[in-house]
Amino acid sequence: MPDGSAVSKKVKAGEVAADRLKSFIERIEKLEEERKAIGSDIRDVYAEAKGVGYDVKTMRKIVSLRKMNAADRDEQEALLDTYKHALGMI
Repeated sequence: MPDGSAVSKKVKAGEVAADRLKSFIERIEKLEEERKAIGSDIRDVYAEAKGVGYDVKTMRKIVSLRKMNAADRDEQEALLDTYKHALGMI
């Protein structure tokens, strides 16, 4: 077939798409490895904090709360207080 035929164009396009796909996959795999390493680093920090007497469960909750905006955090705390009051815990 001549070089400019439709079949030839499809093969070239397929090869380019395959190369691009491979590039995306390799980037994702690299990022997954980095995420795994970061997760390990975070566990190490929590273990270190626990080793000097901090409560890790409370620290995780604080980290979670700090990710929220103030309005969402206030709403969650208000609901928690409402539920605790309803259950006679306050």
